[in-house]
Amino acid sequence: MSDTHVTAESLASLPGIRHVFLSRYGGVSDGIYAGLNCGLGSNDDTNKVTENRSRAAQAVGVAPDRLRTLYQVHSARVIDADTDWAGTPLEADALVCTTPGTAIGILAADCAPVLFADPEARIIGAAHAGWHGALKGVVGATIDAMLSRGAQADRIRATVGPCIGPKSYEVGPEFPAAFLKQDSENAQFFKQQQESDRLLFNLPAYVHSRLRLAGVSRSNITGHDTYSNNNFFSYRRSCHRSEPDYGRNLSLITLLEDA
Repeated sequence: MSDTHVTAESLASLPGIRHVFLSRYGGVSDGIYAGLNCGLGSNDDTNKVTENRSRAAQAVGVAPDRLRTLYQVHSARVIDADTDWAGTPLEADALVCTTPGTAIGILAADCAPVLFADPEARIIGAAHAGWHGALKGVVGATIDAMLSRGAQADRIRATVGPCIGPKSYEVGPEFPAAFLKQDSENAQFFKQQQESDRLLFNLPAYVHSRLRLAGVSRSNITGHDTYSNNNFFSYRRSCHRSEPDYGRNLSLITLLEDA
C-alpha cells in the first residue's frame, strides 16, 4: 500500500485488526474526482465509484460485498453492523461491529473520521464527526454502543483521522456559541485571527477531547489536513475552487477472520 494512505500506529499494532484512512491514491475516477472517490452520493460515474469501493475493501482484505457504509446525515445515530444491516445504507453517522471479515467505513471530505477498537472484546467502531455530529455527541454515542457490546473504555484505542486542519478551518464570529454553551472550556479550540472577526476552529482537537471525555485515554490524531493536502478530497477546497462537486475519502476498520 502506498504511503499516501494513512494508518495509525496505535491501531496498526493491535492483533487481529486492520484499518486504513484512505487517500485519493489508487482509484479509477478522473476529473475533479480523480483517484479513489468512494462516495456513492457524489455525481461521479457509479461504475467507477463501485470499482473504487471494491479496491478500498481489498485494501483491508475484505470482499467488496462485506463493506458497510452509511447515508451520513451529521447525526449521533449509531448502527450495529451485525444486526441492523439490511443491504442498503442507513441514515446514521457511526457503526459498531463484532463480525470478522466485515469492514465498516466512514466517508468524509473535511469532516473527521474516527476509528475505534477494543482488541480484547473484539469490537470495532467507526464514526463520522463533522462539527454538527461531534457537537451532537456522535463520538460518545459510538463508545456507548461499543460498551453495550462488552467493550471497556480503558481498553478502547481510537484515532481521529485526516480532516480539515486547525490552520484551514475558518469560521464566523457566531460559530463558537454552540460550543461555548456546551462547555466554556471549548474556547481553547478557537483561535482569533488578526485584524478580522473570523476565527480558526481546531476540529480534530475538539473531536479528540470528546474521546477523552468519554474515558478513552488511548487515543490520538493523525494530523493530516485534508484541505491543504491534495492527496485527500476536501469539500471546502472544492468550494473555494468553484468546482461543482467533490470526492469522498473512505476510512475503514475490520476484524480479521483468521485471528
